[in-house]
Amino acid sequence: MNEYIPGFLSTDGLLIGTIVPFLFVLTIVVFVHEMGHYLVGRWCGIGVKAFSIGFGPELLGFNDRRGTRWKLCAIPLGGYVKFVGDMNVTSAPGAEDDHLSPDERKVAFHTQPVWKRAATVVAGPLFNFLLTIAVFTVMFSAYGRYVMEPTVAEVRAASPAANAGIQPGDRFVSVDGSPVETFSDVQRLVSGRGGDPITFVMLRDGKDVTVTATPELVEQKDALGNSVKVAVIGVVNNEELGQPRLISYSPGGAFVQAVSETGHIIERTGQFLKRFVVGREDKCQLGGPVKIADMAGKAAQMGFVWLVQLVALLSVGIGFLNLLPIPPLDGGHLAFYAVEAVIRRPVSERAMEAIYRVGMILVLAFMGFVFWNDLFGC
Repeated sequence: MNEYIPGFLSTDGLLIGTIVPFLFVLTIVVFVHEMGHYLVGRWCGIGVKAFSIGFGPELLGFNDRRGTRWKLCAIPLGGYVKFVGDMNVTSAPGAEDDHLSPDERKVAFHTQPVWKRAATVVAGPLFNFLLTIAVFTVMFSAYGRYVMEPTVAEVRAASPAANAGIQPGDRFVSVDGSPVETFSDVQRLVSGRGGDPITFVMLRDGKDVTVTATPELVEQKDALGNSVKVAVIGVVNNEELGQPRLISYSPGGAFVQAVSETGHIIERTGQFLKRFVVGREDKCQLGGPVKIADMAGKAAQMGFVWLVQLVALLSVGIGFLNLLPIPPLDGGHLAFYAVEAVIRRPVSERAMEAIYRVGMILVLAFMGFVFWNDLFGC
C-alpha cells in the first residue's frame, strides 16, 4: 500500500493533480452562484437561514450575527442558500409556515413581492456571468489578445470551402450576415454549425463574392488535449496573410471585450443545446463531474492561468444551464414568477409540485446521462 502513497500525493497524482484542482474550480463557481442569491436576497430584506457549499453532513461551520449558518458539507457537488420560510423545494409556504413568528413572516422568502423573489433567484446565474466577465477582463488587461486577419491562405482539396469556390487570397467579410474582423471570428461562427449551409461574403479582387458552404465535423484536440468535434469548412490561415498581432486593452476596453466574449460563449452554448436536443451534436461533448475533474487536472498542469480560465468557462456554463425554465433550476422558479406576475396570484402549490416532479425527473435523467458519458459512454 505504501508504494502508492507518493504517486497519490504527487502533483501528477489523483489527489493533488486532479481532486484538488476540481474542488478549487467547482467551489469557486458554486460559491459565486450562491453568493449572488445571498447578497441580492439580503438586499431585498429576505432572511437567510443557511449558506452551504456542498450537500450532506456538515463538516464545519459557524453562525454569523444575523443567525445565518455558514457551512461546508461533505458532498462538494453544489450548494444552496436556505431563506427564511423556504420550507420545500418549490419555495412555497408549507405546513411549517404556521410556525413562523411575525418577525420571521416579514422576512420570509414567500411573503416578498414577486420582483424581489425573481431578483434573488436570477442573481445566482447573473453572478456566474459576472465572474466570467471579471476573469476575462483581467486576462485581456494583463495579456491582451492575439488576432489574425480573416484571409484565406490555403483551401484544402475536396473541402466544403473548395466545393463552394472559396479561393486562396479571399478575405472573409461576413458569415451569415455577421461581420467578421478576425480569423477567430470566422472560426467562432462556423465551429458550432456542422451540417448547416452558411452564406459567406468574401472580398476578392476588390469585389464582394457571395458563396455558400456547409461545414463538416472533424475531430480535433482542444488546448487541454480533449478530443472535440468541431465544424470546419477547410480553410487555413498563415502568418504572411494573417498578419498576427497582439491587441492590448485598457481596463475599460478589456471589460467591453470580456462582455462580448462572454456573450459569444452564451450564444454558442445555447446553439449547442438546441442542436443536441434534436440529435445534431455528439453526445460525448457533454460530461459531468468526472470530465470536469479531468479537465481541471489538465488545466492545473498547464498553470494557474489555465485553471482560472476553466473557472470562467465553467461558470458561464453553470449560469446558462441554471436559467433553463425547468424546475428545480433557477429558470424554473423564474417561469413560475413570470406566470404569477401575469395572473396576479401565485401558481397553485399543487400545480407547482406536479411540474417540479416532472422537472426533477428531467434534471436527474440529464445527470444520469452525463455520468454515463463520464464512466462508460465515451
